[in-house]
Amino acid sequence: MSRSLRDAITDVAGIRVGHWTDRRAATGCTVVFCEKGAVGGVDVRGGAPGTRETDLLRPGTLVQGMHAVLLTGGSAWGLDAAGGVMRYLEERGAGWNYGAGPVPVVVGAVLYDLRLGRSDVRPDAEAGYRACRAARAGAVAQGSVGAGTGATVAKALGMERCLKGGLGMASEAMPSNEGGLVVATLVAVNCFGEVVDPASGQVIAGPRALPGKGGFVATIDVLRGGEQAPWGAESTTLAVVATNARLTKEYACRLASIAHDGLARTIRPLHTLGDGDIVFTMATGQVAVEPMRYVALEALAARAVERAVLKAVREARGLAGVPSAAEWVAG
Repeated sequence: MSRSLRDAITDVAGIRVGHWTDRRAATGCTVVFCEKGAVGGVDVRGGAPGTRETDLLRPGTLVQGMHAVLLTGGSAWGLDAAGGVMRYLEERGAGWNYGAGPVPVVVGAVLYDLRLGRSDVRPDAEAGYRACRAARAGAVAQGSVGAGTGATVAKALGMERCLKGGLGMASEAMPSNEGGLVVATLVAVNCFGEVVDPASGQVIAGPRALPGKGGFVATIDVLRGGEQAPWGAESTTLAVVATNARLTKEYACRLASIAHDGLARTIRPLHTLGDGDIVFTMATGQVAVEPMRYVALEALAARAVERAVLKAVREARGLAGVPSAAEWVAG
């Protein structure tokens, strides 16, 4: 496997990432930028999505690209943060010009984090703007930051027995003599299901066992036994896959679909009725892709998503009374 220096979505040239984090309220938002514009794609799989402008990314629509993806906590209220992203881009002249000045295309999706911290504090336009101002192209914080601040995982036994989720990044690259193709991802993991390391088959974050018993309870046994706590639409895993490949909207959407494989290899169950799982893609277009190299691009994208999910959980820290997986196992 070939890795870039940072193993992050910013390994794709032209991509910047910014976070806004409120640890007291246990919420936040993350913006992934390509101010010059990128061909976008999307695949919505979960049963409870909360989205902005995803219809623009469907093949057959007029707009061919986008400028930013917003991933945010706060459930549907969090979509307000997109207004701040729009303002930031407008100030810099970013957008498609249809005759009356540039119009930035900001797509986005929300995750539900209102049961952690304060439910009356959600990312708003100012939060989105501040995330933009914090954006950088280099090393970016991971774990319990940005859209991953209030994320939780493994909820089959309710919030009282879940663990901390978070935000993770990873990248995969082909050798420079193969054109220097790079594909990378950023994932905010807030799933109902447990998180599994596919290399070992080991559960790294599951519903917490009762005190004194240690370890995790198997989610499939909980579901089979019918003992799960009442739950609603309070989970979602959101991902952005960026690449320097030159793609059409059709292939960008296909790449988003394939990237869901990385989620499926690490989260079980996935795409439940209460999860709003979504993958976005951003293709910056620097590298032409032949058919066989596109096959490699798909495989590498799914692999990057897989590793980013594991990093999100492993780098998370306990917050608002919910321990991280590392803290629970160690304790």
